Amino acid sequence: MSTSAQMWMEISFNILYLIVVWGLVVSMFRRMPELTGDHRRLARLAAWAFALLALGDTGHVGFRVLAYALGGLETQVRVLGYNVGLVGAGALSTAITVTFFYMLVLEAWRVRFAQRYNAFAVLLLAAGVVRLALMAPSINAWNSVVPPQPWSTIRNLPLILQGLGAAYLILRDAARQRDRTFLWVGSMILVSYACYLPVILWVQQYPLLGMLMIPKTMAYVAIGFLLYLDLYRAPQVRHAQANV
Repeated sequence: MSTSAQMWMEISFNILYLIVVWGLVVSMFRRMPELTGDHRRLARLAAWAFALLALGDTGHVGFRVLAYALGGLETQVRVLGYNVGLVGAGALSTAITVTFFYMLVLEAWRVRFAQRYNAFAVLLLAAGVVRLALMAPSINAWNSVVPPQPWSTIRNLPLILQGLGAAYLILRDAARQRDRTFLWVGSMILVSYACYLPVILWVQQYPLLGMLMIPKTMAYVAIGFLLYLDLYRAPQVRHAQANV
């Protein structure tokens, strides 16, 4: 695939993704008044989780589109007297929001399965705090288009623990309760990490691995639609299905 074709494929996908994910978030919040009780509590968590994801990805993929429009991924802009790389700033924004996304995923697991925070769940929350701290030092080189190694791996280790740990808890309890929706949610988290790990580890040596971010992103979109279908359909529809 030529560089130009790869660029236009990425731009098209990024724009379509932002339209879909923001449409999903808006639909979630619009349907919220129809929900009641514990169901509404879980739906609210899902809505805020995906609002955070959409916000961070607006910076991540949106700034990449803007960088292409302004001349290339190395494009920097002047902000408050500092040169800021658009791609790096977008990477930082999504790095922050996805950390909070998984904190909300853990709370959604707790609410869905009526669990308490045990030592393992607290460890996963603490991993998010550690990750936020690791993103602060200048060694992160947020202005770089390609993240530096080995620090890129180091700062992502807490996120890997967060995500895979949350997937384990979800899959464990969903299997016990035969919760098909959350079995799929947990599975899609695993798919997203299967795509993300090669990018973290080897994108510096093999830039084309960055294309794995497309199926990774589609896995998150799938989670959003799974939750929407389970939590946001009209109450009378869910009631009718429950009595079938």
